[in-house]
Amino acid sequence: MERFASVPEQPEAKRLLAAALDEGPAHAYLLHGPPGVGKRTAAFALAAALLGDERRVHARTHPDLYLLEPLGEMIRIDDVRALRHDLHMRPFEAARRVYLVLDAQRMNEDAADALLKDLEEPPSYAVLVLVASELGPLPPTILSRCQLVPFRRLSERAVREWIGANAGDRGDEEVRALARAAAGRLDRARRLLDPAAAKRRDALVDVARSVYRDDGFEPGEAAAVLLAAAEELGQEAKEREQAALEGVDLPAREAEQRVRRAQRGAEREELLAGLEALEAWYRDVVVLAAGAESAVVHADRLDELRDDAATEVGLSAVGAAELVRDAWRGLEEFNLNPSLALEALFVRLHRQLRGVPVWS
Repeated sequence: MERFASVPEQPEAKRLLAAALDEGPAHAYLLHGPPGVGKRTAAFALAAALLGDERRVHARTHPDLYLLEPLGEMIRIDDVRALRHDLHMRPFEAARRVYLVLDAQRMNEDAADALLKDLEEPPSYAVLVLVASELGPLPPTILSRCQLVPFRRLSERAVREWIGANAGDRGDEEVRALARAAAGRLDRARRLLDPAAAKRRDALVDVARSVYRDDGFEPGEAAAVLLAAAEELGQEAKEREQAALEGVDLPAREAEQRVRRAQRGAEREELLAGLEALEAWYRDVVVLAAGAESAVVHADRLDELRDDAATEVGLSAVGAAELVRDAWRGLEEFNLNPSLALEALFVRLHRQLRGVPVWS
């Protein structure tokens, strides 16, 4: 059985990781690429193969697995110091200890500097596996000390196959539309299959259009739609993590941190996903205005896109998409207040799409 069978496509990444198992692992790997394309799944599969216990690795209870992920908006130096302290403990059961650093791009500068010291001279038994959705925020010194394992967006065919396997009751046309809307990412496809997520997507499209169609548009109300979706996903993640921890012997503080981490992570991911969908809508308006109908992401909303692209909105939607992208970067890279950032974004979008010069 293929050791990374749970990861769709990604031939280059699988080849590199298989070589790590066959030839002996390097001291550090950096799995990088867009969200939702299999990086985390591959990282846990690699850890399971190195430690020889898939069940406990996936349950995050193996004594030789150390997991570091953001608690809140970033990974701070105290988190890395705790990892460094653990790094000098010899393996309890396996021949190695595996350290997974998820969302590594969210290390602040001090944390990255602290981790660099152990990437330079790690113990012989330690394998560090960093997972990052982008390389830009990481210092070149960290990149140079890791074996880079690139992950790509999945093909539309692979996403269609995944949707077919997980939602066999969908018609071919709907599957094609959903696969296109997922844009090569299974996390998006998973959300699109969730009835509650479909309602959130419809609400988001309504918000995107109201910016330029509603004379009584209120930026605060638009921001509240995205914030409510994030809160809903955060609460669901909190309840799932609490259920997963039932019967698991963990210190109360660690259990509480895992629940908080799951809730905050889900809230953050949903906010970023909402902004990505908002940007995609405005880009689709541009695409329709240019006559490239086959390239739209929201293939199931063509009638509305045609209506909007036929107006003057088609001329200003490029700038709107750029504004959303800037807001996405702000929330991704900096510890911004989501409510204030989103309300400011919708003020700018309203001015942009209604033909009023955008203030800076």
